[in-house]
Amino acid sequence: METYGLIGFPLKHSFSARFFNEKFAREKIDAEYLNFEIADITELRRVILFNPSLRGLNVTIPYKEQVIPFLDERSPEAEEIGAVNVIRVDRQPGEMYTYKLTGYNTDYIGFRESLRPLLRGEIHTNALILGTGGASKAVAQALTELQIKWKLVSRTPAGGRYSYDELTPGIIASHKLIVNASPVGTYPDIDHCPAIPYDALTPDHLLYDLVYNPEETLFLKRGKEAGATTLNGKEMLELQALAAWKIWQQQG
Repeated sequence: METYGLIGFPLKHSFSARFFNEKFAREKIDAEYLNFEIADITELRRVILFNPSLRGLNVTIPYKEQVIPFLDERSPEAEEIGAVNVIRVDRQPGEMYTYKLTGYNTDYIGFRESLRPLLRGEIHTNALILGTGGASKAVAQALTELQIKWKLVSRTPAGGRYSYDELTPGIIASHKLIVNASPVGTYPDIDHCPAIPYDALTPDHLLYDLVYNPEETLFLKRGKEAGATTLNGKEMLELQALAAWKIWQQQG
């Protein structure tokens, strides 16, 4: 039986484990998907060595960037983005302790393809990306490919980005696409949302939250109240998971 899994900390909930184990059962695939909650990225080696049937990993917060030094190779997209959410584990036959780790990024594929049908080209030309972690880098790559200009928003001021304190109604008005790429609003902290001027939102706005638990975050709820189009991260997760599965099945 082949093993696949997820590394992250903490792993309060796991879309991936449910998605893949249901897929394996439905399609009669002799495989299992496990959660590996590790408190430090250096535990990655232990996970791989103690699970000799491991063929692939998903990577979630906070390790999408921290995992990079442990990889032997990265796909061009992962290099460009600077974050990894999928690892392929290639082993030499009969060599338990010899392996090659290749990093990929399928987050940007899932985000790009789930966003594309909602875009109105003449309106959604400028975007705000809330958050500056690994997920925001994947969002930025996808927006660049979709020819949408973007600006990052962080808690602290920095060159080339906005801080939340700097967001004015005018900035919101000129950025009709707003993407929450931060974990703010994730269960159990469902009473929190990114600190943007929600009163400036309009029906022309599109709010996308990478968070999928709860299904409607406070960020999306407040957007919907303003008439904006809203979407959570569930479809993105499904699409990135399917892309990850294709990568794992390509190995020799």
